[in-house]
Amino acid sequence: MSLKPFPDFKSLATHHCVTGSMLHIYRYNEIPISEEMILGLGSGMGFIYWQQKGIDPFLGGRVNLVKPGEEGLEHTASRRLGIESATFNTTSARKAEKALLELLEAKQPVMLRVDMGFLPYFEFGGEEYHFGYLTIVVAGYDPETRQVLLADRDLGLHSISWENLAKARGSTFKPFPPKHSWYTFDFSLYHPPKPVDVILSIQEAATGMLEPPISNFGVKGIRKAAKRILKWSDELDERALRRTCFNIFVFIDAMGGTGGGIFRYMYGRYLKEAAEITGIDAFAAVGEQFKVIGDRWQDVADIFKRAFDVDGPATMLPETTEPLMGIADMEQESWGRLREIAG
Repeated sequence: MSLKPFPDFKSLATHHCVTGSMLHIYRYNEIPISEEMILGLGSGMGFIYWQQKGIDPFLGGRVNLVKPGEEGLEHTASRRLGIESATFNTTSARKAEKALLELLEAKQPVMLRVDMGFLPYFEFGGEEYHFGYLTIVVAGYDPETRQVLLADRDLGLHSISWENLAKARGSTFKPFPPKHSWYTFDFSLYHPPKPVDVILSIQEAATGMLEPPISNFGVKGIRKAAKRILKWSDELDERALRRTCFNIFVFIDAMGGTGGGIFRYMYGRYLKEAAEITGIDAFAAVGEQFKVIGDRWQDVADIFKRAFDVDGPATMLPETTEPLMGIADMEQESWGRLREIAG
């Protein structure tokens, strides 16, 4: 048996690992949804600043993650489209492999969570790096050679061994061990996005940005990050600081799977689709503003990239304060406007 994808499976160039993997699965099942619609309808846009002992400071634009008490973007977006979805995980590598094989033998691509540090097609410049919330799709397999084909964000498919896939699924590296997670979808009751759900998704995102449960999230989180970044030079040694600066650049930039501008470009395009679905043209106008906000986030990403490259990265940190505070003001205005429009 030769290693090739399932018939009619098409590799797509996507922006974000979760929404991109869902797009692969949706399109294989002939669901005509954009990646931006998945992000927006899943209430996946927001902001978080996180820093705890032993873990590099983290700055991200994705919210609504699968965890206790929160169904996650994958299920929120699916539910609003009439798609039944489920997440499974196990501590047993054998059980995980058995479930995967059953789904693949049914000629269905399968969406998995993995640790990218165990995927041989990634290169980390000789450094060990682990991130266990990467989401990919198994698009084909050969039981004789024990090879699988993976669809990731880039255009094209990656061939890796079952052994490497098992390592990536069973990684225990924190803070996001994948726990052999896999997803299933039932498209039998699918329906196109409804105006009421589009409006609700925007209301939820706006509330999360303007009324966050703690000060690390939303617009408050952006302002907190602007202040906390100035203390990194006292809390991190130079190697950790340099690594953090590069990671923050990646978390904002398209390189890291945000679509650029820490998901703001993608969300701006979602708002244009929202205007078409709801008939509320004002959503599209705010979508244009999110393009500008995304540009400002890219300016911040560039500062962190330059900090990574120069001697003494701490000297660059004060340059982030003014643009981050400016972004916080712009976001507060735009999310406030969205909340008014959405009612």
